Amino acid sequence: MKTIQVVLDTKLLQAADRAAKRQKVNRSALIRHALRQHLKRLRELESEAQDRRGYLAQPQREEEFGIWEDTAAWPKL
Repeated sequence: MKTIQVVLDTKLLQAADRAAKRQKVNRSALIRHALRQHLKRLRELESEAQDRRGYLAQPQREEEFGIWEDTAAWPKL
């Protein structure tokens, strides 16, 4: 591990300290966990955006999903 310096405003630091106390971890552990979660979410968002770009570049054609319409339909009562 490396030690770094991060500048936080007072309210954010106080909130982090309260959260760390509730989670029974130190401030560094709380920030590491939060940063990991944030980076994971960014990767997920980028993956979703990449999928979206792919579907926009090559949209589905009617014949690709049309054959499933009867299977997906609600049964008639």
